[in-house]
Amino acid sequence: MKAAIFGLLAVALTTPALASGDHAGGHGEAMAVGEPGKKANATQTIRVTMKETDDGEMIFTPSTFKVYRGQTIVFAIQNLGELDHEFVLDQEDRIMEHRAAMEKFPEMEHDDPNAIRLAAGESGEVIWKFTNGGTFKIACLVPGHYDAGMHGDVIVAGK
Repeated sequence: MKAAIFGLLAVALTTPALASGDHAGGHGEAMAVGEPGKKANATQTIRVTMKETDDGEMIFTPSTFKVYRGQTIVFAIQNLGELDHEFVLDQEDRIMEHRAAMEKFPEMEHDDPNAIRLAAGESGEVIWKFTNGGTFKIACLVPGHYDAGMHGDVIVAGK
């Protein structure tokens, strides 16, 4: 009986550690950067590439965008590099929190509408409605990629 109780306790104690490596389900709260958009409402498509350069830099092209509050954008993203890359759109402080979590759990899985992870050669979309003005960040949060230059700004101007 003691062995069975000990076994259940061991499983219960390890479950949070396993769950902490999963970022599925989104943030569960309103995001300052906006909200998921509907493709039918998009007023602009911005094509973004992700890749590594010969000198070791990792880049988004373009890396700075200007959009307008209330606008829905389709970010059409293509990974032209040889490594996996992410496109994460959020407030700078949230990007830094997520970056720290990714350093601890590099294989973290995501299911967030403001982010996409693409393997080499893959393409995908993030469709986003910008509901607030301000400056927000895009970043690749695969460990080491942000430090290698893979981040940029989204400036949301009022209409």
